[in-house]
Amino acid sequence: MTKFYSAIIGLLLSVGSIAQQPADTTKVKVPSTSKKWYENIQVRGYMQVRYNGLLQTNEDLECEQCDKSWGGNNDFFLRRMRLIFYGQISPKVYFYVQPDFASSSSSSSLHFGQLRDVYFDVGLDDQNEFRFRIGQSKVPYGFENMQSSQNRLPLDRADPTNSAVSNERDLGVFFYWAPAEKRKLFSKLVKENLKGSGDYGVVGLGVYNGQTANRPELNNNKHIVGRISYPFEFKSQIFEFGVQAYKGQYTLLSNTSGVILQDQKLYRDERIGATAIIYPRPFGLFAEYNLGVGPEYDKFSNAVTEQKLKGGYITAVYKLDFRGQCLMPFSRFQYYDGGKKHELDARSYEVKELEIGAEWQPNKNFELVVMYTMSARRFEDAANPTNFQRGNLLRIQAQVNF
Repeated sequence: MTKFYSAIIGLLLSVGSIAQQPADTTKVKVPSTSKKWYENIQVRGYMQVRYNGLLQTNEDLECEQCDKSWGGNNDFFLRRMRLIFYGQISPKVYFYVQPDFASSSSSSSLHFGQLRDVYFDVGLDDQNEFRFRIGQSKVPYGFENMQSSQNRLPLDRADPTNSAVSNERDLGVFFYWAPAEKRKLFSKLVKENLKGSGDYGVVGLGVYNGQTANRPELNNNKHIVGRISYPFEFKSQIFEFGVQAYKGQYTLLSNTSGVILQDQKLYRDERIGATAIIYPRPFGLFAEYNLGVGPEYDKFSNAVTEQKLKGGYITAVYKLDFRGQCLMPFSRFQYYDGGKKHELDARSYEVKELEIGAEWQPNKNFELVVMYTMSARRFEDAANPTNFQRGNLLRIQAQVNF
């Protein structure tokens, strides 16, 4: 019995000693409050399907830099299929990659995958008011060029400003600055469907190749660009005014045999422009004008020479919100007189065009645009030195946002 009691007392003492020991926490996982960099990556995108064949009066009326389904035997056309990968992967580093799976190398070669944007932002301060953008991105020239096609009302960008940079993008380094409150306002203009351009800073400066996106540099000269754009609220309205300019030398990409060219196909490429915006609350106006010097085909000398260019546009819009839906009737007039350096022989243009349409958004994921275009275009090169086309067409676009 004495041994039995001794065993019982020993067991109780051992249990007590175990209870007094601290708990083993080596196998307990404490949730981390910080995200991994890959958890900050987000995905969004949009797709646009168009039909331009209704009420077309002239099959020879075209716009190469606009929509390659203009003219000819129009049918359904996939204009854009964008997937966007982006994220603030650290407090001062942001990345953005946007391929398009509906790129068109010509009117007969459609639906190629191609990079549009691939860049990263490096912030210089805690609020990223000062930042560098490195990679292929939009060149900060012109409001409508900066504005995403996902947000723009007219189906194509206006010739006067879009002729400056094909696909609006190039490879380079850009510096942006905007106070934190202005960065919030830039974001608000997009989120509230006021057709903002996005955040390209109050001040933007850059150095870039100059041959435009997805093309190698063909000369030793770099383009430089500068832009100042200042948005502000006054009473119930929001305004934005800006100026921009760029300068460089451009190497002509394509020419007809026998056309006289400058030495090494090198041409001055310079522009300056102004922007004035009244955001639709509910009535709005978007206006831009630019002028400059660039390559342009001259049919009288059968040569591509440096010539002056000029032109602009004005868009009027009214924003009507009802029952969770949005209807935005609009009208745009544009004029352009000059060359298009990206096209064959730096094709010579004179454009006068009026568009009347409306965008209907029954919800944030779907948009429908119906637009009637009345156009008069002279576009001439060595292959077609006398080419003036006038015509009208009804254009329809369905867009899904995700």
